[in-house]
Amino acid sequence: MPRKPERPPKSPPRPNRWEGKEKPDWLSRALARAGAMPQDEADAAIKAGRVTVNGRVATTPLTPVPPDAVIKVDGMPVRKGAPTHVLAFHKPAGVLTSTARQHRTGTVFELLLPQLPLELNRFTWHAVGRLDVDTTGLLLFTNDDKLVAHATSPETNLPKRYVATVFSTADDAKVEPLRQGMMLDDGPARPAGVRVRDEHTVEVTLTEGRHHQVKRMLGAVGLPARALHREAVGDITLDDIPEGGFRLLTEQEVREKLNYSGRD
Repeated sequence: MPRKPERPPKSPPRPNRWEGKEKPDWLSRALARAGAMPQDEADAAIKAGRVTVNGRVATTPLTPVPPDAVIKVDGMPVRKGAPTHVLAFHKPAGVLTSTARQHRTGTVFELLLPQLPLELNRFTWHAVGRLDVDTTGLLLFTNDDKLVAHATSPETNLPKRYVATVFSTADDAKVEPLRQGMMLDDGPARPAGVRVRDEHTVEVTLTEGRHHQVKRMLGAVGLPARALHREAVGDITLDDIPEGGFRLLTEQEVREKLNYSGRD
């Protein structure tokens, strides 16, 4: 019987040349993070040959940009890095918390972006979490994707306060399971802070944010929500922001009220 050919030895894994170093960003995102222009505009500028990295014309938005690279747009240097900005937006009902790429119309970005002054409109903005299409209230936006991870991670324990208008009659006995922690169809929910404001109004404070969580928790105890409004994230509240309007948070608010110290 002929012998089977021996398999060649496996090649050793390639060394990671970025191990122990800061990994490069890609070019279009680096421009957006620096506030030079939104990422869609950066994509177009790169494809038009207007952007150089270390003196060479870049041809693809995914060109890696090492931390010490010199980027220029139309011959003008771009200062890399930008301070963290956070916007507090009063979301009305009937609009989606999604981007134009996901849904062409009816999004929060269509309401927010036209209001921004030029110095803020150059950034790419990320919604910090989501609100359902019919949910109103406080929605944060930031140019810092690390803040998104910080604010939405259950490990951060950042509280989000909601007020629900319910169909049935609410009392402390009915909402007690929410305070104790309860099982939902996607796993156990943490104990929530709950206050019955009146027989049809329940305040719920969560430190996690799963899909339709407040509505599902209230529905599970026989209190289906007719309307839901988010009043606060951390210690940030809507204050006097009109529906559909926004305000820029101060650095102190971001640091103290969202417990965020900025990018590493």
